[in-house]
Amino acid sequence: MQSNKLRMAIRATAAMAALGIAGQVSAVELNTGEYKTNLYGFARVAASYDIDEDLASGGQSANFSNISGGSNTSDGHFGMDANTSRVGLSVVAPSGMKAVVEYDFDRDDSLTPRLRLAYGEYNGVLIGQNWSNYNSFVGNTSSLDFDGVPGLAGTQGRAVQVRYTTGALSFSIEEPANSISGAADDDVRDGTPAFTARLEDSQGGLSYSAAVMAKQLTFDNGSDDDSSIGYAAFLAAKFAVTDMISVQGAVNYGDGAGAYVWRAGGNFGQDDGYLDGTDVETNEAWGAALGASMNLGGGRSVNLGYGTASVDLDDAVDAGQAASTATDTNTMVFLNYQWSPVEKVNMGVEYAYLETETQGGNDGDANRLMFLAQYSF
Repeated sequence: MQSNKLRMAIRATAAMAALGIAGQVSAVELNTGEYKTNLYGFARVAASYDIDEDLASGGQSANFSNISGGSNTSDGHFGMDANTSRVGLSVVAPSGMKAVVEYDFDRDDSLTPRLRLAYGEYNGVLIGQNWSNYNSFVGNTSSLDFDGVPGLAGTQGRAVQVRYTTGALSFSIEEPANSISGAADDDVRDGTPAFTARLEDSQGGLSYSAAVMAKQLTFDNGSDDDSSIGYAAFLAAKFAVTDMISVQGAVNYGDGAGAYVWRAGGNFGQDDGYLDGTDVETNEAWGAALGASMNLGGGRSVNLGYGTASVDLDDAVDAGQAASTATDTNTMVFLNYQWSPVEKVNMGVEYAYLETETQGGNDGDANRLMFLAQYSF
């Protein structure tokens, strides 16, 4: 299973926030002299009705791990929460230095504030916690689900990092996400940071992003140790077919990088690798997402999205370090309608179908409905 640290690191919004709004959607400018200070955020309420499984987690997002695939499921589960409401403060000094601190309340379904962003940035150098550089929103289709479809580009989460950006290129060293089945958490060592490089740009109606990531995956119990290199790569793009219609998507591959192929097995991904005796072996993973959006004008849109991601657990099962009942493939398709009745108010309704498959070939599925209202400031 993924370590607790990894689960907390990737329990985030799946890239483009619900209703297609990511990051600082609007702001209230504060009078702080020569400093440009903005308070921003939103109040958000999400409601879900799970037709044939009980899937909802924080923000009423769908948890793939709750799909039982059996006959002992109960029908009809309703829930609401405001946990993904958000508040942030952005300050730009006269020198051009920028600092951001942002919180929401999506921590284990409680109302304890959760730190999302905390970074400083100056002359292209960013230090602190921000969206991973191995991540892109370019190929995402706007969904109401806080965690999004499998197969989106990169981690879709945030990481503590040092990043340098010049033009369309950015490079970073980041806190890595490492997990090894068959090894205690204390025996999994972060021997190196995660090294990333990303190109993100646009030309005409085409926006695109490509990135690579490498890290060391190490087992060390004090008497035995071994390491493997984990790596991943993705491509993402969005193409404006007309002024009203766009298509977008992403493809991903990783080896020894379970958290870097979004939602490949489990709920947020399976382990990077496993122990074969005292040797560290890696798991391969891959994913893809595709969608289309139609802008109807007046703040109205229709969005159709699909995503799937899978991890190869065959060798881990043969080594006795994974069960044949472990979920290795997640798939989701959704259709939503979104509208803005007045400025800074956004709402949406969504239908989603989810499907899982285990390494042993058993499958399960679920259907759900969502409603979301967001009031931005």
